Amino acid sequence: GAESSRPGAVPIDEEEERRRLLPIVEAVCRRVSIPVSIDTTKASIAERALDAGAAIINDISALRFDARMGAVVAKSGAGVILMHMQGTPQTMQHAAQYADVVAEVRRFLKARVEAAREMGIGPKRILLDPGIGFGKNCRHNLALLNQLETVSMLGRPLVVGVSRKAFLGKVLDRPVDKRLMGTAGAVAVSIMKGVRMVRVHDVEPIRDVVRIIEAIRNAGLCHQD
Repeated sequence: GAESSRPGAVPIDEEEERRRLLPIVEAVCRRVSIPVSIDTTKASIAERALDAGAAIINDISALRFDARMGAVVAKSGAGVILMHMQGTPQTMQHAAQYADVVAEVRRFLKARVEAAREMGIGPKRILLDPGIGFGKNCRHNLALLNQLETVSMLGRPLVVGVSRKAFLGKVLDRPVDKRLMGTAGAVAVSIMKGVRMVRVHDVEPIRDVVRIIEAIRNAGLCHQD
């Protein structure tokens, strides 16, 4: 992604996003065989990135900010990640309020899946992200992580991004560069509750967390007895 979505982030224009993003997408897609996901809410940027080899569009607006985005995804055959967010990155942390955050996030994502299908996007191409840290305070984030299985009941793979986020700092009283173990704990809980994809900064140590969870589940992945 080439446009920050952190709380308070100022949007950039389409030309600047294209200038920042496309050379990177083109270079990465030439060098790797795994699917490449790009973060954007702009349909024109998504089109160019898909043409450059990207395979998944991660839209933090869940196809709401650009009326053309659903058609672009549908036509391309790409995967799409639909995320819950209250407000916009500029406003989302101003006054996050929910009567029942888990129920409201689940209801929103269910509605966006239905909207995506009406746009012609097949259900097998849809992933869901509860939007940890996007328009949610610390208690909201913890409640969502504690009840992720409720969201997974929607029947689509879940994507979660918890890496180094502010709620970890509030629980642990740690600065952003000291949150690896908090990230590992949140990732472990997420995977045990059914999450299929995690976005992290510290790939190698979190890969070890994932491998241990898989080994425990399968009870037979040891290299030595």
